[in-house]
Amino acid sequence: MNRERGQASVELVALLPAMALLALAGWQAVLIGWSVLEAQHAARVAARAVLVDRSPAAAARSALPGPLAHGVTVSRSDGRLQVRLAVPSVIPGLAPHVTASAEVVRQ
Repeated sequence: MNRERGQASVELVALLPAMALLALAGWQAVLIGWSVLEAQHAARVAARAVLVDRSPAAAARSALPGPLAHGVTVSRSDGRLQVRLAVPSVIPGLAPHVTASAEVVRQ
């Protein structure tokens, strides 16, 4: 019985890094999903700005919360606006980007 006494501690120590990595990956997935929604919103705001002769880049930046507004780029071609932004990363070395587009339609 004494030989099994520390087994639970050893198993816990072995499992903690895997659980931490799984938690970080889950949080990174949440950040990517949030960034996609924010990029779609910024693309729609930028498209509306074009319709009223305003700067789409400034409008997209103003529609984004602080951490996302810094790395945003807005491009325009053939009546479509594309917003690309960097996703905040909790995993070292991972630097994902998301892209969303909106169409500019004048009626």
